[in-house]
Amino acid sequence: MIAIIKYNGGNVNSVQNALERLGADSIITDDFELIKNADKVIFPGVGEASSAMKVLKEKGLDLLIPSLKQPVLGICLGMQLMCKNNEEGNTVGMGIFDCDVKKFPPLDLIPHMGWNTVSNERSPLFSEKSGENDLYFVHSFYCELTEHTSSVCNYILPFSASLQKDNFFATQFHPEKSGKTGSKIVENFLNL
Repeated sequence: MIAIIKYNGGNVNSVQNALERLGADSIITDDFELIKNADKVIFPGVGEASSAMKVLKEKGLDLLIPSLKQPVLGICLGMQLMCKNNEEGNTVGMGIFDCDVKKFPPLDLIPHMGWNTVSNERSPLFSEKSGENDLYFVHSFYCELTEHTSSVCNYILPFSASLQKDNFFATQFHPEKSGKTGSKIVENFLNL
């Protein structure tokens, strides 16, 4: 069973639909035992960092997520909340990844929305994919490059398109909205 973390971050239904297309059973939940005992955990998100983090703290999920031992995939805001600090609302994140989240300059070029190329892939998430490197992004804040960067995208400046540390994986792009390539990335996560 795949646990999709339920909090005030959007996009949970799109993630569940992507899993269904791959034949994977999932549940959208904030129940500690279901999350701790799931085979895999997905931490999606579309929204604003400080309000999302507030809900995570109220539910105790900010302490549960970093303690998980099974493969965990953060998506978009989920990835950003797994980092140390976020300029959006001066939010302190969970610190799973040792990097900061910053706002893209200049303001007239954000959000970064649409298809963009990902390069320098070094993660099992990218194994045996179709060769297409364009994935779907929609964000105004970015994760800096770090030792945990597992792929890079360039929009205004180079940033982490994905991160990996131990059992924690994260993507700034939305694999559930990225066609066949995104579907393969989700499948690779399910096969970890």
